[in-house]
Amino acid sequence: MKTPDQNPEDANLSRALRSARPTPKLPPRFQEGVWRRIAEAESPVREASRAAWLDAITALVMRPRFAFATAAVLIFAGALLGVREASQAVRQDAQARYVATVAPGTLR
Repeated sequence: MKTPDQNPEDANLSRALRSARPTPKLPPRFQEGVWRRIAEAESPVREASRAAWLDAITALVMRPRFAFATAAVLIFAGALLGVREASQAVRQDAQARYVATVAPGTLR
């Protein structure tokens, strides 16, 4: 809202308004840093590094010639883990039976 006593072409008012809004000084080598970041963002190496390693492995595994080998490795690993867990369960069961045989009264 303008009041009738304000003159929009008053030079003193314009100068006072400009001086009331100081411009901050930029840090040293600011422009160089900006151009460096722009160049890094546009480089093709940057695009390649953004690809996640999991995506690359998934793309390799999903190829038909590797799919069978991947499935075989996963089944073999699962079988090995199953044998290991069963071995530990048998060992714990044998230990529990031994302790029950040697000292049956202390467990009750």
